Order: sequence, then structure tokens, then C-alpha cells
Amino acid sequence: MRYRVRHLTTYRYSDTVTLSQNLAHLALRGSAQQQVLSHRLEIEPQPAVLRRRDDYFGNPTDAFTVTSRHDRLVVLSFSEVDVVAPPAIDPAATPPWDDALVQGGGDDGRAWEYRFDSAQIPCAAELRRYAAADFPPGRPVLEAALALNVRINREFVYDPAATNVATPVLEALELRRGVCQDFAQVLIGSLRTFGLCARYVSGYLETQPPPGRQRLVGADATHAWAQVWCGPQAGWIDLDPTNACIPGERHILVAIGRDFADVSPLKGMVLGGGRAEVVVGVDVERLV
Repeated sequence: MRYRVRHLTTYRYSDTVTLSQNLAHLALRGSAQQQVLSHRLEIEPQPAVLRRRDDYFGNPTDAFTVTSRHDRLVVLSFSEVDVVAPPAIDPAATPPWDDALVQGGGDDGRAWEYRFDSAQIPCAAELRRYAAADFPPGRPVLEAALALNVRINREFVYDPAATNVATPVLEALELRRGVCQDFAQVLIGSLRTFGLCARYVSGYLETQPPPGRQRLVGADATHAWAQVWCGPQAGWIDLDPTNACIPGERHILVAIGRDFADVSPLKGMVLGGGRAEVVVGVDVERLV
């Protein structure tokens, strides 16, 4: 599938901003299933400095500084990308989750970095207790992870009003409700408590309107899911607990990190500004 992605972020400030420094994770990341055809940013006011480089995790990022006085900041990202579905894999053919090779392997030798606590995902006992039923000794790692993926989808309620980007993962676990970020971080934290390597993925998901309804521009939103390391042969496998599936050609990858804090679409600091209102709109259009 080929997609065009448009991501618009608008900040409106109650007072004048005299300096704004920002880091954007809006450029798409290439992968075996994803070829990035183009990407550009349009920023208003025009930044005095704009620099593109990869971060520690290999994600393309844009750092920019606005030095002109302003009470509104607009960041518009355009991307085109080709996405193909990952090859089919037999979950039963993956190694046991408690195999040390699964726990310590890595396609780049660094998978072990995703085994431990991170800023937003503690390896808490509550998460291990929640997931324990799906991880009997010797069960193939992908079978166990898929079972937990489906159970989170079944037992959690999608409720955008229940949480926000700063909601602790244990609070989302207690509430049994939240959004894709919460579901992904509960899954990742649970996997890590069993010594597995799991990481956070930010991206987009093409959404389809009900039959007979027009597709609404801006109705799409940022999405999040997880990856679990399933050994040297299977490698990293994507899991989407919000939709109880293995992501395919409708999932568009943006960035990978330990948790949301590593891959926030746009973050930074300002001098002045007072109160800020943020409006985000995402449009994912299928081209072919």
C-alpha cells in the first residue's frame, strides 16, 4: 500500500513566546516492511535553525529553534510511504519465552536495552501478576505474547477521556481503560517482567469509515503498538493490543523507543507563552 500522511500540530499561546526550541519525531522510519518515499516539514514562524539527524534509537528527528516573537506555532508534516505486510510466522515455532537466547538476543546486539525499566514503564510486580496466566513455563514466546495481546484488547476499554500522555502505566492497568499508548505500555511492561525484550512503536493506522460514510479528513490519529524480540530467527514481531492483531500493511511506522517519552511527536521548551492550547490533526490517505 502507498500512503500520504499529513500531521498538523498547532500551538496557540495566551502570551507572546520569545524563544521556542523543539524536537520532532514526525519523519517516518524505514524498515523491511516500509519504504519512505518523501518527507518534509512546514513550520510557521520559520525557524532560525532546523537540523535533521538520527537519535540514539535510529529514528530520524528534526530539531528546530524559532527566535521570532509569536503567539502561534504551526508544524505541518507531509510524508509518502510504501508499506507491505510482514511475512507470516507460526507462533508455535518460536522459542520458549524462558529460553535465555530469546531474552538476551538482538538483531543489532542491543535488544537487551529494552528489557528494563524505562521512564514511563516500570517492570512492576502488578504487571507480571496480570500477565502470568499467559506465560506458563516453556510456552513459545510469540504464542504467549499474542495471548496477552488479545487479552488486553478484551479486558481494557478504549476510552480517550480516561487517561492522558502522562498517565502512569500502573494507573491504566488498574483502570482497565485508556488509549493505544496505555495498552501498548501495559503490554510492554508485562513482557519485560518476564525478562523479554519489548519496545514501544509510534505510528499511524489507516482508518476506514463505516459503509456508506465518507472518509473524514483529520479523523485519523497517531497510533501506538509494541514489538517483542522472538529470537534470532523470528526477530522483532509487532503486536497491536488496541486491535488485537499483528500490525500489517495498514500500520505506518514513525519511531521506536523504550516508551512514549522517547518518541513523542513534538516536544520542547518556550520562553514566555503563558497558557498553551494544542490542536492535532492527522490524515492518512491511501494512494494505491
